[in-house]
Amino acid sequence: MANQQSPPWGLRWRSKRCFIISAVAVGLFTDLFLYGLVVPVLPFMLVDRLSIPETQVQSYVSGLLAVYAGASVMFSVPAGWIADSTESRKAPFLAGLAALLVATTVFAFGQTMAALVIARFLQGVSAAVVWTSGLAMVLDSVDPQNLGEVIGSIFAIVSAGELVAPVLGGILYDVAGITAVFAVAIGVLAIDFIMRLLVVEKSTALRHAASRAGECSNHMDMERMAQPDAAMATEEDTMLPKNEDDTMLPRNEDEAYKVRGEPGRIVRAVPILYCLRNPRLLMALLLSFVQALLISTFDATLPTEAKSLFGFTSLKTGLLFIALDAPYLSLAHVAGSAVDRYGTRIPAVVGFAFLVPCLALLRLPSEGLLAGTSNVVLYCVILAFNGVGLAIIGSPSFVQVSDVMQRYDNANPGFFGRNGPYAQLYGFNSMFFFAGLAVGPILSGMLRDNIGYGNMAAVFAAISGVTAILSYFVVGDEPKV
Repeated sequence: MANQQSPPWGLRWRSKRCFIISAVAVGLFTDLFLYGLVVPVLPFMLVDRLSIPETQVQSYVSGLLAVYAGASVMFSVPAGWIADSTESRKAPFLAGLAALLVATTVFAFGQTMAALVIARFLQGVSAAVVWTSGLAMVLDSVDPQNLGEVIGSIFAIVSAGELVAPVLGGILYDVAGITAVFAVAIGVLAIDFIMRLLVVEKSTALRHAASRAGECSNHMDMERMAQPDAAMATEEDTMLPKNEDDTMLPRNEDEAYKVRGEPGRIVRAVPILYCLRNPRLLMALLLSFVQALLISTFDATLPTEAKSLFGFTSLKTGLLFIALDAPYLSLAHVAGSAVDRYGTRIPAVVGFAFLVPCLALLRLPSEGLLAGTSNVVLYCVILAFNGVGLAIIGSPSFVQVSDVMQRYDNANPGFFGRNGPYAQLYGFNSMFFFAGLAVGPILSGMLRDNIGYGNMAAVFAAISGVTAILSYFVVGDEPKV
């Protein structure tokens, strides 16, 4: 009977926390790597392949970036619901890769705007599935007190993709064209596929461990039957008097998270909807939205601004992203550790407040205060400071939504189903994040075309300032509103 379901090959190392986290990190890396690979290429590809007029390039670039994010918004919540309703989170994790492969192929060889739109849409669907199921797998494997550090480390790996992809995409397109870009994308997808295929979820590993424990228990029972006196002595030794305090364990640490009344049919089907009345959860989702809004602003406007301001090619535009992403890559782990140590409020307030002057300073290069190489250096320095701010705001939103949802889950056993509410939660979190990625390119492109790059930066600096103020009052352990 024990051989009816033999454990998978390499169960021990394939189910280790570090391997699961690495596989999820590679999956998220691949998603944003392929997203960033075409960011510096898009303005030039639209002109070279589709003969789009230069005056319309910004609007088309913003539109294609928004299609990706819009598809992710549409499918994030359904992807989370499916991941919580199925036996395994690995199945949707692999399905997302299939959509990404099709999207990459269509984007590489499509000769019409419709083909590019379809490719970006499929890539957005893949992102929705990967982020929701992948982050849920991480939470299944990580202790809550280490979540900030782990997320910071994952985002450091993901930001490496954001750092390398635009640089590599710009170089490859400039030297060898879209075919070389596509070849690199396929190579990364192959590595990602192998990692995802090898993952064994914690739930699967625990089932096999329980099966082995049952076999050992049966064996021990047979030995105890052969030695009844020793067995009775052992049982008597273990029947020690319990401390009275041990029987008075807290039933619910936080009664504020207890579900009240009889939920309606919709809430029973998607129980996380009940939790959206919590101001801490809503504020955390808003942080995700603003974070993505700022990131996508750079993705949408940096290539076109570099081309118009400095006359940069796709190669030089890709290299310019190093200034923005290098601080993000180096500081993401440290910022995540700070969230674990000091809580979510301080990093959120400090990060968004720090970004206010950094965003406002983006107007200086376009003002022409310096000339030539000095102006390029000034732009790189300002981008680097913005990268520091983006690193600081990377973890608070995710850690806060996880903390709130764990409190609801602990206070209401069984209310969220067998797998808990976490994939649904990250579906909502991804929906807000990708909504920011959708709004950011459209808003920034429109503002840049109508009021100029400097004034556009000032608008986003004001948004960051308002977010910092709201974070002071709402983010953290105790809601202030």
